[in-house]
Amino acid sequence: MLKSITGWTITSIIFIAFIFLMIEVSAEVNEVKSLSDVINEHVNLEEIVLSNNSLIYDRNGDVISEVFRDENRVYLPYEEIPTIVIDAFIATEDQRFFEHKGYDAIGIGRAILANARHDSIEEGGSTLTQQLVRNLFLTHDQTYNRKMSELLYAYELEKNYTKEEIIELYINTVYFSNGVYGIEAASQFYFNKPSERLTVAEAAFLSAVPNNPSHYDPIRNSEQTKLRQHWVLQKMLEASYVTQEQYEEALDESVDLNISPKTDLHPDYVTYIHQEFTELVADNEGFNQKLAQASSEEARQEIERSLNERVQQLFKEGIHIETALDPFLQNLAIKSIHRQVPNSDVQASAVVLDHHSNEIVAITGGKEYQKFDFHRGYQNPRQPGSAIKPLLVYAPYIEEFDVPIQSTINADNVCYKVSGEDYCPKNYGGAQYGMVPLTTALKNSYNTPAVRILDRVGIETAFSYLDPFSFSHVNENDYNLSSALGGFSHGMTPLELTNAYTSFANDGTFHPAHGIRRVTDKDGNVLYAWEEEESRVWSKETNDKMRKLLSEVVKSGTARRAQVSAPYSGGKTGTTNNYHDLWFVGMTDQYTTGVWVGKDKRGSIAHLNDKGPHLQIWREIMR
Repeated sequence: MLKSITGWTITSIIFIAFIFLMIEVSAEVNEVKSLSDVINEHVNLEEIVLSNNSLIYDRNGDVISEVFRDENRVYLPYEEIPTIVIDAFIATEDQRFFEHKGYDAIGIGRAILANARHDSIEEGGSTLTQQLVRNLFLTHDQTYNRKMSELLYAYELEKNYTKEEIIELYINTVYFSNGVYGIEAASQFYFNKPSERLTVAEAAFLSAVPNNPSHYDPIRNSEQTKLRQHWVLQKMLEASYVTQEQYEEALDESVDLNISPKTDLHPDYVTYIHQEFTELVADNEGFNQKLAQASSEEARQEIERSLNERVQQLFKEGIHIETALDPFLQNLAIKSIHRQVPNSDVQASAVVLDHHSNEIVAITGGKEYQKFDFHRGYQNPRQPGSAIKPLLVYAPYIEEFDVPIQSTINADNVCYKVSGEDYCPKNYGGAQYGMVPLTTALKNSYNTPAVRILDRVGIETAFSYLDPFSFSHVNENDYNLSSALGGFSHGMTPLELTNAYTSFANDGTFHPAHGIRRVTDKDGNVLYAWEEEESRVWSKETNDKMRKLLSEVVKSGTARRAQVSAPYSGGKTGTTNNYHDLWFVGMTDQYTTGVWVGKDKRGSIAHLNDKGPHLQIWREIMR
């Protein structure tokens, strides 16, 4: 035993002398190159930035998603860190914290003697500042080189930061096991409450973990954690941070975990918000302009890589994304889809927009949707069938020729020469109806009148009315008469088509709908927000006529099963060839909602057509 103590003592004397020697030598060589300069060549001690959890909120201000990867951290400024937590760490890790300059020769000596006396590691010699630089800049390897670097870095850190700033950084960087960093995240994860509400017993319990996060893991080794907690409380009592009464009460208190896993609700909506946030950053920081000017595919990929890196960096900074999500409508849409489309091989998506605020209040990605999977709401362009007729055919026709809705159009068969070949569209079942009013033609979704109208308006003129909607998959290959019936090469996504229909709810003006209201930093300063955009698509007079036509579709046309008790309801159905897709997009006085039903790998769903799942889903969401 005497030999062990003697060895430890000699080692400590040599080690302490070496520390002082290094500090003195560094002062002597300032004229050549300062210690600060040498260290700053390797690390930046002047600007320390920690990752912080980002949060996504619904319209009610409730958190729906915590965004972090490897480090679950909720950063707390010094003034918000509970005093009892600071006291616990100082009492157990560095009692002379407010006196030393980054290293503590007395503390090192005391630790060596204590460890020699017990012939085991009972106390650590590292100060809080040393532990901080180890967590930030160094490895945890037990080598002399690493220990010397730790001492020198700590000395320099103390010259750049106040004690309060150092303890703030320390308590936000320490690891509490299970991917949790910092006291606030630890309190929320293990006890499901903010750290300001921790009891003395709970604060001591959590403060026990960082000493050896695996050994004192509160979930797997809670008994070991409690033993360490008792030691922490004893040290706090000895340092007069707690009274004898507080100490005894803390020992008697039962510490019960209330694990709160990562908040990750509404995966369909949150996945979309991640995509929209990327678009918002690209729009605000010039990435879109760079992409438009990219000279090659390689250049474009490099710009996209830079954009994604920028987005990930912002998420690490603890941003808050406020959205328009209506949890009730989101859940209702998902439940309705499951109820109306039970078939395992058939998918569906619904989009609900508040056309007064131009916000996306609900969007679904498909049945049994998992976060970041393929999203059928905004990533799945499909042919729209007859749902395109109001936008491409009837509204442009009324706008161009100012015809009354009582005017008639020929609903008999017709043929056109297209690229030297006959194009002869037919009505459903091959029926011919003669001259019919526009109201009848649209509400019953007759095909030949739509093709005749598109031909009369002119294909290029009609397609110009789609320009404000920015359909991302529509191109010049779609400029043909069959587009009057939804015959597009790719089509449009449910979100795109539903957003286009909001023009009928806004007197003929189009406003791009967004899910994000604003993005702020953790202090509430606005970083990003969409600028209000408005495009006049057609006149209010045309729009009033279209609303009447669309209301007839619901009252007595192909969408009768979508009727709801609302001051106004109107819309249009769409069915593609061979029943690959079923659509209904319509509006009430407050919402515009689109529903798509189909298979991922295109195939017939004729067996569902008579049940009208697209109409039933829409009705259940809107009633």
